[in-house]
Amino acid sequence: MSGAHPADPIAEAFEAHRDRLTAVAYRVLGSHADADDAVQEAWLRLSRQDADAIDNLGGWLTTVVGRISLDLLRSGRTRPTISLDDQVPELTVTLDDGPTPEESVALGDSVGLALLTVLDSLRPDERLAFVLHDVFAVPHGEIGTILGRSADATKMLTSRARRKVQAGRQPASDRQQQREVVAAFLTAAREGRFERLLAVLHPEVEFTVHTPAGRFVTIGATEVASRARVAGGAAHGHPATVNGRPGVIAWNENGTPLSLLAFTVTDGRITEITAVVDPGKLALMNLPDPV
Repeated sequence: MSGAHPADPIAEAFEAHRDRLTAVAYRVLGSHADADDAVQEAWLRLSRQDADAIDNLGGWLTTVVGRISLDLLRSGRTRPTISLDDQVPELTVTLDDGPTPEESVALGDSVGLALLTVLDSLRPDERLAFVLHDVFAVPHGEIGTILGRSADATKMLTSRARRKVQAGRQPASDRQQQREVVAAFLTAAREGRFERLLAVLHPEVEFTVHTPAGRFVTIGATEVASRARVAGGAAHGHPATVNGRPGVIAWNENGTPLSLLAFTVTDGRITEITAVVDPGKLALMNLPDPV
């Protein structure tokens, strides 16, 4: 934390809350950079306060971060990053034998980018209320203070947001069907079964590969099938969820990431594949450890 002395008791108290504050800001804003900015702004505001006059520092900081995040959402400055572009932006990667983002929300401990896609359809006040209450168990009264609403009005707001989120979740049967399509593609790629590849690829499928030499895009089922060997090695990787999409992660023998693939499946066919095989980009990602 810039400007804070390690022996400063206020700085130490703030650091004790940093992880939670960052988690709150990220799940509201959908951007690690914006979350870090919000938390840093909260520290600056705390440094201008008489900390001894704050009865509940954790609650005060959560309120401040919530207000900062709400202002950012309302300003339209921030938007969750849910696609894979030229720069390979922030990715949320979870192994499929762990809880899905939806299951994590039910447990009240995290929201992945799969749900950020749904949350992006909510109004800023709905989004903040849902994340603070359903994910971090902040009482409606405290959320109402941030929003300038009564506890009852905030409770109604949270309920409306929850219904929208539940309506936008992907059924488990759809997720399973998508994974089966991806598994069929990877098997056919590994075995060099051209016809089987064509059967699971959309005619206008787009295949983007991020390599040390740059970003390369191939469009069309025939062209993608002929280059599918790039993805064939991932058949020995581990199924994963990448930004809410079915994917696969593979590691080198020394435990470093070898490749990361994400697939978009529509109506039983793959419409988009993104592969990251650039060791430099992979090293910068917060990827799961080998299993």
